Amino acid sequence: MTLQCRILRPRSDAPPCVRSPSCLPGGKGLAEAGIDIVQGSAGRAAPTQASNLSHRRWRSIALGSLVVSAAAIVGFLVAPYLSPQPPDKQVPAMQHRPAVVEGDGVRGPAAMVWIPDGEFLMGSDHELARPNERPTHRVRIAGFWMDRTHVTNAQFAEFVKATGYVTTAERKPDWETLRVQVPEGTPRPPDAQLVAGAMVFVGTESTVSLDDWSQWWRYVPGADWRHPQGPGSDIVGKEQHPVVQVSYEDAQAYARWAGKRLPTEAEWEYAARGGLEQATYAWGDEYRVNGQMMANTWDTKARPFPVVSAKAGGAAGTSRVRTFPANGYGLYDMTGNAWQWVSDWYRMDYFAQQAGHGVIDNPKGPGDSYDPEDHMTPAEAPKRVTRGGSFLCNVDYCLSYRPSARRGNDPYNPMSHIGFRLVVSSQDWNASGKSNAVASR
Repeated sequence: MTLQCRILRPRSDAPPCVRSPSCLPGGKGLAEAGIDIVQGSAGRAAPTQASNLSHRRWRSIALGSLVVSAAAIVGFLVAPYLSPQPPDKQVPAMQHRPAVVEGDGVRGPAAMVWIPDGEFLMGSDHELARPNERPTHRVRIAGFWMDRTHVTNAQFAEFVKATGYVTTAERKPDWETLRVQVPEGTPRPPDAQLVAGAMVFVGTESTVSLDDWSQWWRYVPGADWRHPQGPGSDIVGKEQHPVVQVSYEDAQAYARWAGKRLPTEAEWEYAARGGLEQATYAWGDEYRVNGQMMANTWDTKARPFPVVSAKAGGAAGTSRVRTFPANGYGLYDMTGNAWQWVSDWYRMDYFAQQAGHGVIDNPKGPGDSYDPEDHMTPAEAPKRVTRGGSFLCNVDYCLSYRPSARRGNDPYNPMSHIGFRLVVSSQDWNASGKSNAVASR
């Protein structure tokens, strides 16, 4: 089956995270602006029109007379930051490197590292920072344990085997979770038009203008965590890669089973910085160290973004965890590889709200969502924060592999570059010990 989708194109001044595609089987009335959504094979862009990448979530909104939503399509992002090559000169970082303390299942949860309590400057006022990262403000964090890596395909498979859990991408989309992401008055689509699937990065065959992300994303029916690029793809040989195509809801379900929780946004940024105060990257102030890449991000020196043709090197994707060096706390892939869900609601103005209140202790985030930059969804549409960037981020398009970079995403929107990792508070570990916290494998 081929879905015809219509993309709601943002205004030219719209921020990169405002995307909202429309999909429905048959595509009647959408041909003039429709997009072909491939059902199956992964990794290659269909030789036509716009797909939808909107990091907003399962929302495929079909416009015509029917504005529809078809499974995982409204998301936050992949869009462009369109920023220049990061300069070598940045804010000086702290001199010391913290000791790495890893749990062993007795004196701490296995395969998790201790993040000591401390105070740091959250956000960024750097020239590369976007408005939602400003202004900087001081935050104090209590110590906690954090997974050294993303939750992997192998770990998630263990969870599914033990519980029989069915992920968001594998379920027929629920209109009640979709309608809050679309303009008021959008009619409910027929059940037959709500098809399980997810957003997949497919790239392009040649260089394209970077002002239309829909050229390199498709909504693919049948895409899920076992088939990240759709039916015909699999995770064989990728057991130690980050699990992707998981929604916020899926991450929460795994966390409950594991006896852990998602980190707060403040905990995540504090840990990602690895003891470096206001460094531009998780490893320091230079994008490359001795000429080497420090994270799984898109290397534009090797090939232009978003080209994935065989001549350009083939498809891009996640890498095995621990491939790149750990940060100061011993955490791998805190930036790059796959975006990471955190627990907070997303407000683009949250940091501005926090500023001027002195040192803030263990912030848990705002009580609601607000994103006036996204003109394709209601400003108050529910969104959760994602952090860290992914294998798609690059110096020409998306600089989100910086510890301060943040995005809001529909909690029910899985994508092929979003995963997660978990934390355990010292109190919870001391109270329950190794009996509840599942050791990472």
